Parts: sequence; C-alpha cells; structure tokens
Amino acid sequence: ETTEMTKREEAEIQISELDLLASMFPYEEEFLVTDQLAVAELKHYVENESAEMPSSKVQFILNVKPEVSNASMVEFSMACALPFKYPTVLPEITVRSSLLSRSQQIHLNSDLKSYLMQNCSGEPCMLSAREWVKDHAAAYIDRELLSSSVTTSNAMQSEDITFTRLWIYSHHIYNKQKRKNIIDWAKELALSGFCMPGKPGVVCVEGLQSSCEEFWSRVRRLTWKRILIRHREDVSLEGGGHAEIQKQRKFSTLEEKCFDAHGARGNHMDLGQLYRFLEEKGCADIFQMYFGVEGH
Repeated sequence: ETTEMTKREEAEIQISELDLLASMFPYEEEFLVTDQLAVAELKHYVENESAEMPSSKVQFILNVKPEVSNASMVEFSMACALPFKYPTVLPEITVRSSLLSRSQQIHLNSDLKSYLMQNCSGEPCMLSAREWVKDHAAAYIDRELLSSSVTTSNAMQSEDITFTRLWIYSHHIYNKQKRKNIIDWAKELALSGFCMPGKPGVVCVEGLQSSCEEFWSRVRRLTWKRILIRHREDVSLEGGGHAEIQKQRKFSTLEEKCFDAHGARGNHMDLGQLYRFLEEKGCADIFQMYFGVEGH
C-alpha cells in the first residue's frame, strides 16, 4: 500500500539529492545550481512549518563527458529542473551538445525520457539519468559535426549576465536596525530600489542576479513575522557590461520611501502614494501583485 508523499517529503528528498550531487560533483564545471534562490526557498520551506510553497522550481546543470573515440572529450550538458512534485513525477531534463544536430538532440532526449519513465518513477533519479547520458549520449553524435567542431568547441562563449529585480513583501518593517541593514547592504552590493517601512513593508532591489540573491539570503536570516518574495524579474544581458546594467535600472539608488498618510497613525502608509510612485517608475503592475487590487 503506497501512501502519497507529502509536499514537504518531496521537498526534503530534493534537498538531500542536491546535497548528494554537490558532494559528488564539487566543481561548477560538473554541477551548477543556476537558481540559488529557489534552493533557499525550498530549504526554508522544509525547515519552517508555516512557510509557503516555493515560487520557482530548482534548476541546475550537470555536465557530462562521455569518452568518444575520435575527439578528445565531448561535453554534454544536462539542463535540469525539478518540478515541485519530484520525485513523484519525473524531472525535466534537456540534454544539449554542440555535436548534436537538432533532430539528434530530440531523439536523445526522448530516449532518455522513456528510460526514466520505465525505470525511475517515484524515486530520486538524477544520478541514473546522468549515468544513462554518460553511457549512451555519444551514440547520437553527428559524425560530420564531430570532425569540424573539435577545433571550435574549445572557443568559450562569452558569459551572459542576468539582471534581477526582487519585490519583497514583509508583514511590517519598523525596526531601525533592519531598516539600516537594508540600506547598507544594498549599497555594499551595488543594488538600487527602495524600501517602504511600516505595515506592510515593501522592499525592491535590483542589480546583478548574484547580488540580489546575496541580499535576499541576508535579509531572510533576520527575524520576521512574515517575509517573502512576491515577484521576481530576470533579464538576461548578452555579455552585459556596466552600462547594460545601468540601462536596466528603474531606480537610481536605494532609498527609504515614506508615504505617510496621517501623521497620527504614523505607520500606515498611504498606498495611493505608493501606487503613484510605482507608476512613475513604470512598475504600476507590481502594485496589483502586492495588494491584489487595481491601483487608483
């Protein structure tokens, strides 16, 4: 009699499988988590009874090098995403290589999927999937591509940079020290945006993806009645230098914004003023994500 796995059990299995992969493949060339935030949310969900389900699934890349007779080494990259219900459902995996033609890539991926469907339902299966790719992927290689690309595949492509904007929601932000941390950390991490203290508390930070993720991991460790990422925007910048990043920003620095409605109540912010401020910055649609009503 199999009982259905709970969401938390599924999440726990995902965390332990990620830990296993990290210990087996310590180098980023082999195993790279592309969305640290999703992992942080997942851990938070497992550790806190009251935490909400994560908002995005865990994604990572496994690179595999099967031996191929007439090329020194060929790399296959497995782009993986774990659905929230994994391992009850199969992982989403796309295998790519510069040596696969489009049709061979489709063929390889559908064979991998059939293999997983037959052998791996309900069990963590990332290692079996990786083994399968290591053993079988070379058979799909386009021989013509192989001879011409042994030379070119070594030329590295330029790294894409991701620009991120996080919209954080907190039950309230009154504490002076927290408010100081938010401003200091944003400055240190070269993030712009704004912080609206009071109840509710709203924080927006924008800048390099890695800096936003570092900011969120620090803020989350402070004690909060409730804090979460309400919305996240990611823009991939081809090669993105400093100027590209500046162009994406909607805010110049990070400052505290007080939209104080009536001095007497002091801490309830005037949401109409917040709406107009967001509208000015071209972010009016965010208001609805926070408060679930059309602005006015």
